[in-house]
Amino acid sequence: FQRCVGMDAMNSLHSTTFEIDEKHGTDYHKRFLEFVKMMQKENFVIGGAMTDPKGDRSKGPSEQEDPDLFTRIVKTDENGVYVSGAKAHQTGCINSHWIILMPTIRLTEADKDWAIVGAIPADAKGVTYIYGRQSCDTRSMEEGDIDDGNAKFGGQEALIILDNVFIPWDKVFMNGEYEFASMLVERFTCYHRRSYVCKTGLGDVLIGAAATIADYNGVPKVSHIKDKTIEMTHLNETIFAAGIASSHQGQKMKSGVFLNDDMLAQVCKHNVTRFPYEISRLAQDIAGGLVVTLPSEKDF
Repeated sequence: FQRCVGMDAMNSLHSTTFEIDEKHGTDYHKRFLEFVKMMQKENFVIGGAMTDPKGDRSKGPSEQEDPDLFTRIVKTDENGVYVSGAKAHQTGCINSHWIILMPTIRLTEADKDWAIVGAIPADAKGVTYIYGRQSCDTRSMEEGDIDDGNAKFGGQEALIILDNVFIPWDKVFMNGEYEFASMLVERFTCYHRRSYVCKTGLGDVLIGAAATIADYNGVPKVSHIKDKTIEMTHLNETIFAAGIASSHQGQKMKSGVFLNDDMLAQVCKHNVTRFPYEISRLAQDIAGGLVVTLPSEKDF
């Protein structure tokens, strides 16, 4: 579960570190490649931490009443940097081995202390996770297993609090080069919004489940049931098509990696903000009230 964000972070950092080095004569790209080798050798899962709490959205990081509303450098020494702040809505961070911290918006010269990219072990000193909640999550704590979902590899979200977390120099991939923050954010989101083709895998499962329930109910050939499963498939494959087309239209960057087509990536994301909800609604139509009123295994 949840390798896509780390993959998107690695792809976007590959080209961005290369171009920072080209302008500033730094060695971020070399450091980054060594980090990637370690990740691949050990088969580590990476969490990509980009989203900050942000505070007043009309103001930049340096203008906020609380400077920790965006992740920032609080101290530097000969061994590395120390950062504080938070990262919100971090899907998969709990079961990642490493976290890559990245800026979340375009930065100005006044925001140099917030222009930090670095990799930390997920259990680094000073890191606290506040686990996200779902509406029915206590059911999975009851006896039995029908409410566990994907018990061993399921998804979760958390708020990450960073309190003077140390990043050694060899794991720092941006340090004050504020003018490259927007490049990194834009390239990351381009990759990540294409990555939403993963939702079509979930859609396949839901379509199959809805069709199975129709079989159980003895109505697989009823016209409105067939219409709904066809519409679910149409919506699901439309998401998939935009993501694959974005990849197909990719262009080679200076560093050698490919960046997928930005417009089609945005279309893929736009579809994902709408179509899965309609697919779910149609599945509930086919299945009936049992889906949302089913007793727990404990009740059975």
